[in-house]
Amino acid sequence: MKEIILIKNGELALKGLNRSTFEDILVKNIKRRLNGLGKVEIRKAQSTIYIEPKDDNYDFEEALERVGRIFGIAAFSRACVCEKNMEDIISKSVIYLENTLKNIKTFKVEAKRADKKFPLKSPEICRELGGVLLSHFNHLKVDVHNPDVVVNVEIRDYSAYVRAEQIQGAGGLPVGTAGTASILISGGIDSPVAAWTMAKRGLRLNAIHFASPPYTSARAEMKVKTLLLKVARYSGSINLAIVPFTEIQDEIANNCPEDYFTLIMRRMMMRISERLAKSSGSLALITGESLGQVASQTLPALVTTDNVTSIPVLRPLIGMDKEEIITISRKIDAFETSILPYEDCCTVFTPKHPKTRPTVELCEKAEEGLEIERLIEKAIAETEFTYID
Repeated sequence: MKEIILIKNGELALKGLNRSTFEDILVKNIKRRLNGLGKVEIRKAQSTIYIEPKDDNYDFEEALERVGRIFGIAAFSRACVCEKNMEDIISKSVIYLENTLKNIKTFKVEAKRADKKFPLKSPEICRELGGVLLSHFNHLKVDVHNPDVVVNVEIRDYSAYVRAEQIQGAGGLPVGTAGTASILISGGIDSPVAAWTMAKRGLRLNAIHFASPPYTSARAEMKVKTLLLKVARYSGSINLAIVPFTEIQDEIANNCPEDYFTLIMRRMMMRISERLAKSSGSLALITGESLGQVASQTLPALVTTDNVTSIPVLRPLIGMDKEEIITISRKIDAFETSILPYEDCCTVFTPKHPKTRPTVELCEKAEEGLEIERLIEKAIAETEFTYID
């Protein structure tokens, strides 16, 4: 019995004349993400994408797992392929749905007849198949309002399809439809969630991490790579830039007022990140900041950090509280990695009494002892690049 995956793309239906472009990118993303599982045909027709294995050894379960993490997919389901006649639809449905129906109490049948030449209308298809299922599964009852399972029959141009459970997809927009942006990623909870959130809106991701050995360890760097791997299951491949930040932090500690350490560090990070972003084709920066969460994330502090950049800074978590962020972190399987006790450079030289209401002018004055351009150029020249997929 041939089985396929049916994909509904949800939000893409609202894209008007650009819809086909979005769908084409989604199909490319699906092909890329299913690469290595076996031979498969992927096609689109009538607002549905079909994934049809062409290999007897195709890893169908892994394909379902991967499809569930592809942005741009509203819902998906496994379905049985039938000939376009009621005899074949009924005989295959009884066998295909056995495991699904034997453990539930109520069901209903819904039919969609895209091919209007099919001899039975949708209500007639529902009555005929529903009657057969009731006779084969004596414990079942029909509930048209709140059934345990909805059995769907779709009559398409070339085949008919029978499916039961529809699985919620990752939603959002296909990665690559909204451009590219660079996420400033630490080893904490927030930045991986910010990266995931913006990838869901169609952004392709680059990543920038600041490392400060010996203040930070190799394990902290591996932690960041592990977090990006978890994000990449949804976003696809990510180019990671690892910026040496030790000298800059030492210079800040030796030449700047202590209560400005974190703010000046953030301003240096933003300056460096902007240059790396532009060189990699990113049109914006992404951070995991949430308004008021820590001293460097007050509104005046954010104004001072944004002052040194000329490209947009996206903060998808800005209005979330910590519990909301943690919920998403757990959802994407990042939380347990994020809380591993390997410090990142943001925790180095943390002032006892950080400035919470800074101004741009005060920050500029506090930076006067730094050779800003020399430090930036040296850090960028020594930046290492790697690929996360």
